[in-house]
Amino acid sequence: MTELVPGAVGIEDTRLIVVRGNSALGKSSVAAGLREQFGRNLAIVGQDNLRRTVLRERDRPGSANIGLIDLTSRYALDNGFHVVVEGILYADRYGTMLQDLVRAHRGVSRCYYLHVPYTETLLRYGAKPDAEYLKQVTEHDLRDWYREKDLLPDAMETVISAASTLDDTIRQIRRESGLDSVLAVDR
Repeated sequence: MTELVPGAVGIEDTRLIVVRGNSALGKSSVAAGLREQFGRNLAIVGQDNLRRTVLRERDRPGSANIGLIDLTSRYALDNGFHVVVEGILYADRYGTMLQDLVRAHRGVSRCYYLHVPYTETLLRYGAKPDAEYLKQVTEHDLRDWYREKDLLPDAMETVISAASTLDDTIRQIRRESGLDSVLAVDR
């Protein structure tokens, strides 16, 4: 039996996975791949979706999306979903919320930072097949947004290098989080 801790979320069997990094690196693709390989009962809490689509707000310190990401993640975990939180999620803006969420989670939590040097980021950006994204995000935007190894404190993240393929990254996260050893629930 899990000891009840005030503010604790999820159950011992739930997995919380955080995937962070600069723009255009494949964070959303990693989250989608995890869901595709796992099946149902895995919630993707995407920063871009909540911030840009749901709230239509800019990414600034103290923005409402920070609380919405936290609330959405906690709700999904409390309802037995595994959760992947993904986004740029700058450490100085989102770090406290992410640390609190990880501490409060009763199950397994793993955080990952996709590290790709700026020159490689530009190459990946240029190779994106998403024409709408390329219209909205410019190379100038990428330069403004880029932060070299914007890691969370206390070494709470595993850094995944640019050499890791999408499949390798998904496989590593599934293995290290234990997501590869729990069954999907058909909801």
